[in-house]
Amino acid sequence: MADKLPPHPNRGGAISRRQARRRAVEMLYEAAQRSADPVTLLADRVGAVEVDPIADYTITVVEGVTAHRERIDELLAEHSQGWTLERMPPVDLAVLRVGVYEMLWSEDVPDAVAIDEAVGLAKELSTDDSPRFINGVLGRIGTIADRLRAIL
Repeated sequence: MADKLPPHPNRGGAISRRQARRRAVEMLYEAAQRSADPVTLLADRVGAVEVDPIADYTITVVEGVTAHRERIDELLAEHSQGWTLERMPPVDLAVLRVGVYEMLWSEDVPDAVAIDEAVGLAKELSTDDSPRFINGVLGRIGTIADRLRAIL
């Protein structure tokens, strides 16, 4: 996996996958807080002069999470052991959705990388308890990821 994504001609310089992933989490979180569609929010931002450039990978993740959100949320509800989606901190939910999307639908992201990146985002963006919670939920889904990918 490349460390930097190639620059898009209209979106500025190369942005690391980590930065693109974080931006996707931020956009999913913002959309949830505004009760807005994430893809519409994203479309309003892409190419806007007043907004930092948006990486192609951010677009891929936001569109992918949105397209598969129903299945992602079913998996999260099933594997979050005692937590409903409504009870989860919104940032954690956004991080978990990105993690599940990357594990199950991003062929070039190994499961361990998706989990590690999600835990890292939780350390940066959420509570002290969030990294352990996110690691547990994604770890449980990771144990059956191969079977899930076979039926998706």
